[in-house]
Amino acid sequence: MQVDTLFMIVILVISVVIHEVSHGYVAHMLGDSTAKLAGRLTLNPLPHIDPLGSIILPGLLVLSGSPLLFGWAKPVPVNFYNLKNQYWGPALVGAAGALSNLFIAIVFGLLIRFSGELGITSEAFLSISSTIVLLNVLLAVFNLLPIPPLDGSKVLFAFLPHHLRFVEEFLTRYWVIFIGFLLFFGWQFIGPVVQFIFSILTGIGF
Repeated sequence: MQVDTLFMIVILVISVVIHEVSHGYVAHMLGDSTAKLAGRLTLNPLPHIDPLGSIILPGLLVLSGSPLLFGWAKPVPVNFYNLKNQYWGPALVGAAGALSNLFIAIVFGLLIRFSGELGITSEAFLSISSTIVLLNVLLAVFNLLPIPPLDGSKVLFAFLPHHLRFVEEFLTRYWVIFIGFLLFFGWQFIGPVVQFIFSILTGIGF
């Protein structure tokens, strides 16, 4: 395995760990200590690694020569019934993961965009930073899609008026179909969005 590929997997694992810890941390702030009691409010990757999503899938994507690298960590346990705000709480917890990835992407994107002004000349640093931005934008965009069990569904459901609750029931019932369609055909729509955000943050065009 090449060094740059190994770096990509390490960056991916760190990014998904931060994503999950953010869910647990916001849930803890809102009154649910489930993740803390489970020992999951830590950046140590070992408690978060999912064998399929953190190791097997990224490895298969690398070995197959896929241009896409994707994965996930074990979901942080959250008991939404413990949240102080039962209406907006799930949405805030759900959005926290994607927002943490977006924050990382913004920080490293700005470092790239203003590298000249900041005196950053290391090609290795800029290359790694580009990978960090790309993977974190991808994680943010994918997880904000309003399809259960993705985080975006919790945000959508919080904004749905009562007379549209049938949408929540429909998506929850048939989520497997939607996720399957997304995995096979959705990348042609997600890809351009990810590329656009990447270019906005870094100033680098595809």
